[in-house]
Amino acid sequence: MKISWGTGIVLAFIGFISFIMYFIVTMNIDDKYNHDLVSDDYYGDELIYQKDIDKLQNSETLESNIGYEKTADGLLIKFPETLDYNEIKGTLFLYRPSNKQLDFDTAISLSNSNLLIPDKRLVDGRWNIKIDWQYKGKSYLYKESINY
Repeated sequence: MKISWGTGIVLAFIGFISFIMYFIVTMNIDDKYNHDLVSDDYYGDELIYQKDIDKLQNSETLESNIGYEKTADGLLIKFPETLDYNEIKGTLFLYRPSNKQLDFDTAISLSNSNLLIPDKRLVDGRWNIKIDWQYKGKSYLYKESINY
């Protein structure tokens, strides 16, 4: 049986379209290919970004900013020792770019100038840390990408 060039082109188009449809269906159905956005309310987050810029500028005016250290017990967040830790309030948010289920946030509650995030809550790899905190009515923000 001979296949003419017209039939060959039609078969090539059918094969290509079949491959693309298989690829699209596989990517949408299989959980292995999860493609979530960074934030559920991406555009709303973008509108309040100027407030974050102001908080970051406030952080730059401090004598010493927040630091961190990896210890055997976990991740130790060090607040400036020149500030009264009883006056520090806010939230800490840890974002895992590779797995949305590992993200968590916690309220800042200090008994000294350090905050410990237990080792059992963190897995090795890249984390984005965001600390939104207030001291005597002034807002500050600390953002960092860390490898734990």
